[in-house]
Amino acid sequence: MKVLKIALLGFGTVGEGVYRTIQSHGVRLEEVLGKKVEVVAVLVRDKEKARNISKDLLLTTDFDEILNIPQLDIVMEAIVEKEPGFTYLKKAIQKGCHVITANKEMFAHHGKELLELAEQHYVSVGFEATVAGGVPIIQTLRQLLNVNRINKIQGILNGTSNFILSEMREKKQSFADALHLAQEKGYAENDPSNDVEGTDAFYKLVILSKIAFGQQLDWSDINVAGITKITSELVEEAEELGLRFKHIASVEQENGKLKGSVKPILVGRSHPFYHIEGVENAVNVEGDIVGSITLQGPGAGMFPTASAMLEDLGQLSKISKQYDSKSFSVKTNKETRRAAEYWLICNVKKKLLHPAIENVERLKNGTSIINADEKVVEKVREQYPGMEYFKIIGGYNEINRSGSTSLTATL
Repeated sequence: MKVLKIALLGFGTVGEGVYRTIQSHGVRLEEVLGKKVEVVAVLVRDKEKARNISKDLLLTTDFDEILNIPQLDIVMEAIVEKEPGFTYLKKAIQKGCHVITANKEMFAHHGKELLELAEQHYVSVGFEATVAGGVPIIQTLRQLLNVNRINKIQGILNGTSNFILSEMREKKQSFADALHLAQEKGYAENDPSNDVEGTDAFYKLVILSKIAFGQQLDWSDINVAGITKITSELVEEAEELGLRFKHIASVEQENGKLKGSVKPILVGRSHPFYHIEGVENAVNVEGDIVGSITLQGPGAGMFPTASAMLEDLGQLSKISKQYDSKSFSVKTNKETRRAAEYWLICNVKKKLLHPAIENVERLKNGTSIINADEKVVEKVREQYPGMEYFKIIGGYNEINRSGSTSLTATL
């Protein structure tokens, strides 16, 4: 039986997870692919570091040694940052290898180029692991929702931020204490800025937008905000209102143009993200035929991410073209008018005054609930320095407090 030769680039948490899963699921992979799968080489930074790895394979710090392996079939990349991963995968494609990556930063920047290069060399690019760990959102969009016109995608795409917000609410912790716990558990790096400032989710949103709409978002137009300004007091006040803070990446079509954001949003009980806790990820897709569907699961870690990479491996015999089949053109809808939305306004002690604001409901500590279009909210912020605002989605009408006005929030 023919052997499928694989080289791993990186042997950190994800790379080791891929290696161990290939060892434990070799028989199943053989059944799926009709070939025996064998890891023949691993690229590392330090050859002297102790690893639980076969002595029969090539362990090297030199990528050229991997390129020189005869009849190498697949290169699986699990390293970080744009380089050297991009250069490595380009060379692998040019050699005629299929490639599979978990590197979201690199793929957000260079995915289109890699896919075009792969098409020229008649190989495939797998990238399920770049977005939501073990949640198969890429396969769903590419293989199962081809007829549906996607209108909107929302996602909790960073498990670290979701864990911190969950801990702040459940255990009444400060942001600093919840972050420290995330670092102790290995969910957050020593420098957690990519997670808590929204950069990680931003890269994943860029990749999702390419798949769903065939076009990359204009990076300069994406509003990216992290969770560092969310205080325990805000979390507690939201809880009293029946709302929960979630860090949500969102992309949708508005009058034929893509609009994206990554920011904290207040979620009501009727929204599918309300019960997504800890390091879980979730993606909600709105299609014109299927309506609203949500996928959820573990967003990071050794085996969830390895699972995504191995599912890409299992698709090799089926994949012919990547998302370039979408022709990189936005599917335009008829012009629509955005409905007014509901917002929690913070740090404004005096009455909010603007002719386009409806249903102002003053709460406490300088907070209010207002009904307005987002552009109006942005203009109001210019009048009130220090004002913070958070969108409310998923069931504000479910909150019943004595003397309060009954309002309705939509998805």
